[in-house]
Amino acid sequence: MKEVLLDTNFLMACVKQKIDFFEEIKFMGYKTLIPENVIRELKKIINSKQKLHNRELAELSLKLISKNSYKKIKFKKRNVDNAIAELANSEKNIIVATLDKDLKRKIQKNKMIIRDRKKLDIV
Repeated sequence: MKEVLLDTNFLMACVKQKIDFFEEIKFMGYKTLIPENVIRELKKIINSKQKLHNRELAELSLKLISKNSYKKIKFKKRNVDNAIAELANSEKNIIVATLDKDLKRKIQKNKMIIRDRKKLDIV
């Protein structure tokens, strides 16, 4: 079964645009993967001095994650984007959900994006 690996910026963008990404991913027939590093990054944003809006989005993202089922994965590498790209390029059943332009360039396979600010799409 194919799996969708969620990146931090994708999670926060979905929350901001009120997209029920867990439900849509499940409807598409995929399982959800979230790296531990993404969860740590969300917690770091909450405790940072970023704009209040970003901290609130990160907090809502964490709440959504805790209320839904997903598979947690752990990376040994320090650079999360490189680890995600390496995993995505080596595993044929993983689709990366990201809005990060640099990460998108590193991934040669399908990626999940937000289309028209309300719909998830695979490109």
